Amino acid sequence: MASDVIFEYSQAELEDDYSDDSLFNISSWGADLSFRELISMYDEEELIKPELQRKYVWNKIEASRFIESLLMGLPVPSIFLAKSGSQQLIVDGYQRIMTVYDFVKRGVFSGDNKIFRLSNTERINQRWRNKAFSELSQDDQRKIRSTTIHAIVFEQKHPENDDTSMYQIFERINASGRTLTPQEIRNCVYQGPLNTLLFELNDYKPWRELYGSNIPDCRMRDIECILRFFVMKSSLVQESQNSRISLKKSLNQFMGLNRNATDEEINNYKEDFIITMSQIFESLGTSAFRNYNKNRYSKNFNPSLFDAVSVAFYEMIKKGNTFDNDMENLHKLLFDNPEFVKASKEQTTNLANIKARINIAKQILGRGGEHED
Repeated sequence: MASDVIFEYSQAELEDDYSDDSLFNISSWGADLSFRELISMYDEEELIKPELQRKYVWNKIEASRFIESLLMGLPVPSIFLAKSGSQQLIVDGYQRIMTVYDFVKRGVFSGDNKIFRLSNTERINQRWRNKAFSELSQDDQRKIRSTTIHAIVFEQKHPENDDTSMYQIFERINASGRTLTPQEIRNCVYQGPLNTLLFELNDYKPWRELYGSNIPDCRMRDIECILRFFVMKSSLVQESQNSRISLKKSLNQFMGLNRNATDEEINNYKEDFIITMSQIFESLGTSAFRNYNKNRYSKNFNPSLFDAVSVAFYEMIKKGNTFDNDMENLHKLLFDNPEFVKASKEQTTNLANIKARINIAKQILGRGGEHED
């Protein structure tokens, strides 16, 4: 299966943003750190990359030109770090830090696990072309180690308050030219057992089939869907008295509230997701979260449909429903229901519409199930 799954986000979700007073809980400062210091901090686990952060993605040319920039004394963009206790998480700058770490310390390029020699092309100055770190002059080696890079460090002043303040800060950072996705930011901010569980569940085979790719999404959108399932069935949504929600903020709040969930809570989350996705895959197959129109299923993953079907199945399973062989036909009936279609396309973050599409899905899909005594 292809690795690039296309999402049919509604306009309301594309425009979902927020700002609140939790931003006042953040302090920040600047620090100039040499690469000698950064390498030492990384070795001693004072500087860490967020758990299962996106992998090293630079190619040899990009990495070589960055090293060349250091050798030439050119300015390089700042990095962003988040202070967490005695450690600092790399929020933005992982590619730059690991490029120097690989070249200076490991001598192996992460992109291909071969000896790290600077690219042997005309794009690199002839003085350094095709050379490993050990083959550089002592002055050049010293220059790389002693070069400083400006770090902007953020710290949550009041950990007991809403952690979404850190999220909002990171969301506004765009130093690397590639803005972090919301879930990549959560992966930085909300380290803990729940974050680890999301990555574990993302490898669950029925879920990979339902998502539409065997390969985890490099921008963590599949992981965000798993979190979305937990949020949509939670009290944050089901018991909210607001007319609408900021889905982005609700996902952040859920991660913050449950970042240090107990083993029992983690096991419950795991069981809920696995049982639900397994039943959906068995009953509806790979088109469960795709729209149906003109006798054919869309190739695109629809998050609003995912909300409705996944939470409906979860609640039916909780009530002890069993499911017959007619579920696929019932699934198609969802798209003949004008109220369901409207609630899935218009104002999708409106609480009334969220609950409406979930309830309609339960009513229609529930015809294929029998309640056990």
